[in-house]
Amino acid sequence: MSQEFNIGTTIRMIALPTYFKTADPMPMLRPPSTIAVGETGLITDRQPGNYWVVKFDRGSYLIEDRYFEAVSS
Repeated sequence: MSQEFNIGTTIRMIALPTYFKTADPMPMLRPPSTIAVGETGLITDRQPGNYWVVKFDRGSYLIEDRYFEAVSS
């Protein structure tokens, strides 16, 4: 089941995918060690297929919603 998030929601990584795909106009694949479990980011956009654009200190990535959870304030 897909979760719903709002743009601007802070999230925390709870698992790592096999690789990360950058959210650049020319996407690139990055290793799973790019982002750590527990690291927080900010949702900046929604993409088809339960993917979200999440901005971290080291860039923006397309991430499936099963790999993160919302951080409660």
